[in-house]
Amino acid sequence: MNSNLTYIFQDLQSKIQNIPLNELLLSPDEESLLRSQKMDQLIQQETAALDSHLAQRIRDEFYSWGPLCTLMEDESISEILVNGPENIWFEKGGTLQQHTDQFLSDISFRNCIERMSQNAKCFVTVEHPSADSSFGDFRLSIIGSELTQSHPHLSLRRHPKNPWTFARLKDQSWCRDTDIEIFKKLIRERKNFLVIGSTGSGKTSVLNSLLNLMNPNERVVVIEDTAEIALPNSASMKLLTREDPQGILPGIDQTQLVKRSLRLRPDRLVMGEVRGAEAKDFLMALATGHAGSFGTLHAQDAAQALIRLEMLIQMGAPQWNLTAIRRLIQLSLDCILVVGREPSGLRVFKGAYRLCSLEDHGFLVEPLEMTEGRTLPPY
Repeated sequence: MNSNLTYIFQDLQSKIQNIPLNELLLSPDEESLLRSQKMDQLIQQETAALDSHLAQRIRDEFYSWGPLCTLMEDESISEILVNGPENIWFEKGGTLQQHTDQFLSDISFRNCIERMSQNAKCFVTVEHPSADSSFGDFRLSIIGSELTQSHPHLSLRRHPKNPWTFARLKDQSWCRDTDIEIFKKLIRERKNFLVIGSTGSGKTSVLNSLLNLMNPNERVVVIEDTAEIALPNSASMKLLTREDPQGILPGIDQTQLVKRSLRLRPDRLVMGEVRGAEAKDFLMALATGHAGSFGTLHAQDAAQALIRLEMLIQMGAPQWNLTAIRRLIQLSLDCILVVGREPSGLRVFKGAYRLCSLEDHGFLVEPLEMTEGRTLPPY
């Protein structure tokens, strides 16, 4: 980073902090307004003689997102990670890279977080030291210093403006034509399934692609924590959870939204991510008439996904024994789609698996047959 830029900024910041306010009997609001006006004048004067790029960079530090501005404007960047004012990373083309720029002071870094929090209504407190919200084209996650024991940390994951389609995924070597036929068949035959994979493996992109296969007159009710899934048509709707760190409004979780969605005449239910006790209600809805529904789940493979699903259902129904839980899974779930990310950063479709039967030791799972009679290779 340009050391001259740091010097200019710190000098300007010092002058701003020493702005004299000679007016008497000012109210707090009047004093704040006057200080803001004088700060604007000072910044304008001090940056007038600078190169336009440097002047804009200084103004970004005071008024906008500082070194994050260029990253946020680059739509090929999918995620931005900020581990402190001098430690910024971004993901581009599936590869994590360190940003060459940084915040010019701890104060401007904290001010940037404050501006983001106000904009996204995403506030971190001592009682609630982490928060998530939508922020423009991004999903914003803030972790407070109480948990990091250093600076606050930010994560900005970009929502794609153009929903993914399987044609786009195929062009990026994510899948083959024969795989796309499997997806179309699952939607056409109204199978219930889960898309599983690790963090950043592209599960949400697959959900958006699957929704693009829907008939235009099907009503889909989407349930998620943050708005990442694009509705397939105007007949569909979305329900979002609510969490109020201030404790003023009651929280609304996915379990409540699943129950509410059943009164909204859904043809299909789509769960952005099954992550807690809502797994029980979601699968019960699938087992009692909402065929063709699907969602995502964090897991590495089909066997791990089923074990995790059993645990999540038990959170919602601790009185149930393992046999009852497995019977519910057998009645409600048909298939599991596995996605992953290679060490190179390339996201790939790893396989489709069918729940064949429930045995004494657990579920028997096998690769799903292709329309041509071939099967997907196990991985």
